[in-house]
Amino acid sequence: MSLSEQDQFLSYNGEVLVFQLSKPRHAEEADDKTMNLCVRRMAFNRHTKLFVQKSSGVFSIGASHSKIEIICCSCTTDSRTGIILPCILMKKKKRNSIKYFVLLLHSSNKFEQSFYFKLDYELKEDIRLFAGPSVLWRHANKLFYISSNTCVVQSAPVQLSSVVWTGEIVGEGTVVLGIRTACLPETEDADGFSVSDRAIWGSEFFGYAIQTQKMLTGTCFMPHAYSRVVSSVYICKTDRLKKQLRISLVAITQKNQLIWFQSGVPKGVCELPYEKPCLVKTAVTSSNDLLFVVSFASGNSCVIQRRDSLQVASKWQKVKCVLVDDFIGSGSEQLLLLFKDDSNTDVLSTFKITDLGEVNYASDINYKHDVPAAEGLRENGLLTVRALERRLQAGWTSVRELQQHLGLQKRVILESCRALVDLVEERTHILPNAKEVKCRRWARSLRNAAKPFEGLVSLWDDVENPPHSLSKELSLASKVPEHFTEELWQRVVGDSLVVGVKLAESFYLSLSDVSLSLVMDQDFSSISPIIKCQSKIIKLNKAFSALAVSSSQIEPPPKKMKLDLHSKNDLRKEFPKRSSRIQLDRAKTVTAVAFTSLSPLLVFHRVCCVVLLHARKQNQKNDSLQHSKKITVVCGKIFLSLEDISNGRYSVKMLRDNSYCTGSVEDILAVLAVSVRFSFQIVSSDCTLTPVSSWLLGELECTPFKECQDNIFCHKAGNVHGTIFNWTLKNPFEGVLTIFCRNLTVLFQCLHSLTRVLPPSCSVKFLRSGSKAILSEQLALALEKEMLTLKNSLFLKDTKAENHLIWGNESGKDISNAPLASLLDTEEGVQRFRKDFQNEREESVQSLNQTMNGALYQKMALKIAEALLTSDMVVWRLS
Repeated sequence: MSLSEQDQFLSYNGEVLVFQLSKPRHAEEADDKTMNLCVRRMAFNRHTKLFVQKSSGVFSIGASHSKIEIICCSCTTDSRTGIILPCILMKKKKRNSIKYFVLLLHSSNKFEQSFYFKLDYELKEDIRLFAGPSVLWRHANKLFYISSNTCVVQSAPVQLSSVVWTGEIVGEGTVVLGIRTACLPETEDADGFSVSDRAIWGSEFFGYAIQTQKMLTGTCFMPHAYSRVVSSVYICKTDRLKKQLRISLVAITQKNQLIWFQSGVPKGVCELPYEKPCLVKTAVTSSNDLLFVVSFASGNSCVIQRRDSLQVASKWQKVKCVLVDDFIGSGSEQLLLLFKDDSNTDVLSTFKITDLGEVNYASDINYKHDVPAAEGLRENGLLTVRALERRLQAGWTSVRELQQHLGLQKRVILESCRALVDLVEERTHILPNAKEVKCRRWARSLRNAAKPFEGLVSLWDDVENPPHSLSKELSLASKVPEHFTEELWQRVVGDSLVVGVKLAESFYLSLSDVSLSLVMDQDFSSISPIIKCQSKIIKLNKAFSALAVSSSQIEPPPKKMKLDLHSKNDLRKEFPKRSSRIQLDRAKTVTAVAFTSLSPLLVFHRVCCVVLLHARKQNQKNDSLQHSKKITVVCGKIFLSLEDISNGRYSVKMLRDNSYCTGSVEDILAVLAVSVRFSFQIVSSDCTLTPVSSWLLGELECTPFKECQDNIFCHKAGNVHGTIFNWTLKNPFEGVLTIFCRNLTVLFQCLHSLTRVLPPSCSVKFLRSGSKAILSEQLALALEKEMLTLKNSLFLKDTKAENHLIWGNESGKDISNAPLASLLDTEEGVQRFRKDFQNEREESVQSLNQTMNGALYQKMALKIAEALLTSDMVVWRLS
């Protein structure tokens, strides 16, 4: 496809978009009444080192007795979705009218006409596209703009001679930086230098915020003395310090200079190699170098690097256009230079991709030397096949070993479940011997294993610690108060069974790491009686104005480790005491909740489950986790049948009653247990957040609970029904919205509905669970424990009985205290002295080569890993 002078190039997500106007192929059938706007998506192929077409799209425009032109194109933000899309401004000129229309290009190559407007004059000066999409231009020294939201041409109350920059500034919205005739005040103010400067040069810089219609001081950009020579500006960075706007920018001047400004003060200058610079843009390369790309009216371009000083790094001639993007997919930006080539009219035929470093691709470079020879390919292929065969064999061996390990693991888990059931029923558990193990059905799958079956043995040493199994657990359970639970209840929410235990406050104060588990009371020989469930602790304060839900935190995926079996619960239960102590001062009811999938239990039609409570009982003298004892308490039994569920016996009932939601405490707790909590901080800088309350009570049809009016229940039909909200205002402009929803789909629906009622200037930030103060305190404790663990492992006592350290020869004796001269007088004395000296030397060498028992080293390494993992998890939650 040949190119014309009106063709436009635009970079978007590493691709090059080529916009071209052409007539339909069957022009005689169309009777010259239509014109096609074609787009081609071109992507760089790193193998062929050429640009190839990925896709294309066409938009037909009625062109009866009209002239169609492409004015400009840019990437702008669609205010409806917040997505950056390619935007094209078109002109359709008839005899007596001029129509301009704005098109948006979607990822499916479909064009969408955003809006259009008509003028009685042509746009020629300072035409810009910005977010909305919106169009801005200058005509007769006045500033005009139109957006897709209003579709009405508006004028700004300013007179200006040129526009040098248009873009977004944080806190101000879209800002236009222009130059106008100086407006001198009648009296001299504190900014005397600025007044005299404007009086000398007769012009000044000014900034105009379109959304707020506010004027910005021009001296925060650059001194007014440069207003007569600056032709284009690029703002690199903006921030605020004590409500003072600080801006870092570069400007090109008619004196063929590039000047670097910081907070209105020039910091560097560079002489440009060509005349009439017209545009400047930036690029950040893989080496974090900031490059300034300057284009000239003559068709030349140059790149300026900013290191110790501003200096010209490279320059090119006969450049059609310069694009900045990640064209090769390296994660950093490169420059794409398209050169003018009269001999070749193909799209992107003559180009150069460079970052002034390692990346350097050009259309005139021969890359044949990069392709290996055919013989080398065959040899490499043979070596690769052999290596893959070896890896395949090693993989099969690993699979067989893993199958054997899983079979043994299944045996251990099933036998542990039986032992737990016996413990709950206060029966003495007897381990099976090897013959009984062989006869079981679940062991037949391992009949062809390489090793014979071993009989299961106790995990504890029965000779040294005989009372640790059943008698110790019963003695520990006997110390538990009789009325530690006030209520045992169950609910069915969707496909989840929720079981709750209401704990007495006096009993809970002495516990930590509280969780529940369910054990089926039936005797099933082929399945595990342990039901997989998740536990939460829900505390209700005295006023019942808020619900505090603390659940086990899921650790970040990069930090997951496989630890020993007996330590898997310690990671999630490391610091519950300090975080709960803050809320227990005003706690009235503490409920432990466990929920599990309901459908697998309904296979048995009727199920009886024993509810167990697991916790650590704190020592009253020392409340550290090292001095706490693990206890398991039987809370009672629950019965579940398909008939009860069909009759709605355990269903959650949330009804409206005089603008309130009637639901029992157990119903509220059940909904919270199966819901996922998300908190968002909403900040509005321009207006108050009253639309949030109206949105909750109006569009979502929410009603507050009678007992806790801060929490409201959504009655709206659809997926959002049953969602619980908590809206807390810190001040009229800032609040925290907490959403308890079933899944992410409901969350996205709520947020999508919320964004339509919030003002555009609002910012919504996701808050991770946990108070910052509590997490900081937990991090300090985690680091302290990590330090103590490392210290204890490094400074072990060198005694056999305590740490099982094995030293060398300990039978060595000191050299005799007899006088040295008397020993050396005789040959026998010399031999004795030599022997004693040799023994002492061997003893000192052996004492340096101390070794450690393998079990002790494994235990010590496990403790260090647990401490490191705990501190890393707290850091992740705090970040």
